[in-house]
Amino acid sequence: MAHAKAELDTLEVPAEFGENTRRVLDADVVVLSPGVPSGAPIVREALALGMAVVSEVEVASWFCAAPIAAITGTNGKTTTTALLGRIFEDAKRPAVVAGNIGTAFSQVVAGMAGGATAILEISSFQLDHIGTFRPAVAVLLNITPDHLDRYEHSFEKYIASKCRIFENQREGDVLVYNHDDLVTRENVLRHIALGVTLLPFSTKERLPHGAFLRQGRLCTIIGERETDVIGAGEISIKGAHNLANAMAATLTAQAMGVAVASLRATLRNFKGVEHRLEFVREIDGVTYVNDSKATNVDSVWYALQSFASPIVVLLGGRDKGNDYTRLLDLVRTNVRAVVAIGESAGVVERAFASVVPVTVCTTMDDAVREGRRLAAPGDVVLLSPACASFDWFDNYEHRGRVFKELVMQL
Repeated sequence: MAHAKAELDTLEVPAEFGENTRRVLDADVVVLSPGVPSGAPIVREALALGMAVVSEVEVASWFCAAPIAAITGTNGKTTTTALLGRIFEDAKRPAVVAGNIGTAFSQVVAGMAGGATAILEISSFQLDHIGTFRPAVAVLLNITPDHLDRYEHSFEKYIASKCRIFENQREGDVLVYNHDDLVTRENVLRHIALGVTLLPFSTKERLPHGAFLRQGRLCTIIGERETDVIGAGEISIKGAHNLANAMAATLTAQAMGVAVASLRATLRNFKGVEHRLEFVREIDGVTYVNDSKATNVDSVWYALQSFASPIVVLLGGRDKGNDYTRLLDLVRTNVRAVVAIGESAGVVERAFASVVPVTVCTTMDDAVREGRRLAAPGDVVLLSPACASFDWFDNYEHRGRVFKELVMQL
């Protein structure tokens, strides 16, 4: 905060920290950080006064002459954004990677080189207050219930927010979307504008266009061109969810002119992102995996299918109204034991105690040690919390770092 204040003082920009006064309303436009909810009193008052309220990514887009590839979805957007950024880097194509992935778009847009591409991870919160934001290529990975506390506990309002990724697209733009996710597919086909090129991807069906599997190989059809891209087993990031992410990144890269030979090499070598199914170490035949970024049930659902070995899973944190019933079958078949952590430990215990052994731990240190005690050689100890981290930690990155540090101390 001190650094931000010093920078604003240098620019002679008046600023308030800690609390707002009504000075906020003495403006032409109110620009929201994604962390500020639409229901905040000062935001509601600005809207009631008829003031323009826009998101930071919307404002940054006003100053961006470069093509934008924008990726959203409940799960997978960070991995897909990072993979696409790496594809551009390996292809020697100038690009900036920004947005919800960590660097604000507004922080980098002014310094973008000529001919560069903006590759943006976009959250629903950033989409809530767009006006003209228009990606040349929009990517919608999936839509499952998450952050419903910010949407009046309405899944329909959350869906509508996610679909804003393509609301301003017009003829000549491209929308890459998940054909296998029924909610995504139905809303795309219901609301997409005429002239937008649709490129679906599927890990389950052969499609007439887009990306699909044929005899174990990732293939694409864009326009009249069919391409055999790579064997699915050659892709370095594993799991069905990462195959879908790789399909989305591949279609986006091809649509933006990246050569297949180059992106194929990246798909073979990309190692994933920190805190998302991240290998930490192996001790006494037990593998430890950091999936701290799994802050919802759907992320855990994918994670529990990513290993052939029995799993001891660390679950819990600040609950966002999770329904754990979706996980019961997977826990029953794939999980040896559950270690319940955080504020929601009691909820986790009640959800799974009838299915597998559950141990409640009151610190991450205890949880890691309990995971080690419960695991047998060949097992996986997996931190995949399904919850926010703000009960014990600053954010999911902090939670993941602490987990890794404790594992390295075992």
